[in-house]
Amino acid sequence: MPKFMDVHRGMKGITPELLREAHEADLAIQGEESVDFQRAWGDPETGVVFCLSEAPNAEAVRKIHERTGHPADEIVELPLEV
Repeated sequence: MPKFMDVHRGMKGITPELLREAHEADLAIQGEESVDFQRAWGDPETGVVFCLSEAPNAEAVRKIHERTGHPADEIVELPLEV
């Protein structure tokens, strides 16, 4: 299954607790679009959050993030891995 890295901007001040809550919201419904959210990283100073997932396509990732209230600004497929 393809891997994706998505980027969320505008989350300045995010805390570990808020990042965990957002990630858990995605996990709760990810199966509805056959997405597997694997990890999330955030920078409270810049407000940038990254999420790594496996999904059938970027649209599936987009749908889950929109439904959980934190739409991605960018979703990039990661076709190569070493």
